[in-house]
Amino acid sequence: MRKQHVIELSAEQRAEAEAIVRRGTAPALTHRHARILLDGDTAGGRPARPDAVVAERCGVSARTVARVRARFATVGFAEALHGAPHPGARPKLSSAEEARLIAVACTPAPAGHVRWTLRLLADRGVELAAVPPISRELVRTTLKKTGSSRGASSGG
Repeated sequence: MRKQHVIELSAEQRAEAEAIVRRGTAPALTHRHARILLDGDTAGGRPARPDAVVAERCGVSARTVARVRARFATVGFAEALHGAPHPGARPKLSSAEEARLIAVACTPAPAGHVRWTLRLLADRGVELAAVPPISRELVRTTLKKTGSSRGASSGG
């Protein structure tokens, strides 16, 4: 039989998990993990329950319970509750970085170019240390959010 990780929540951790379950406004994954952590908690003389029992009570698989217990034991309460950060998450710019990028886009295009391209804007923003290294797609979506006219002539 596999080693079962023990969950012993502190009073603060237990209160936070109970608040998440009580409010019901947290994402479903967080809510589910909070229920697993509360049901598997052995602090304060609570009975130790096997993964299968906790899984049945929480409506998840025993493997999910085992993963949440293991994550709690290895990396801690916050990551067990909310999950690990996703490394492939979209990069975001702060509002100040967005403003600097838009300011660069509003300047005249560099010599030899008729207008700014997404690649030129991404490179120039990094050169000026206005923004961290970013992709052309992030430049495009940032500029798309603004309703400004970046110096486009009204040729008409």
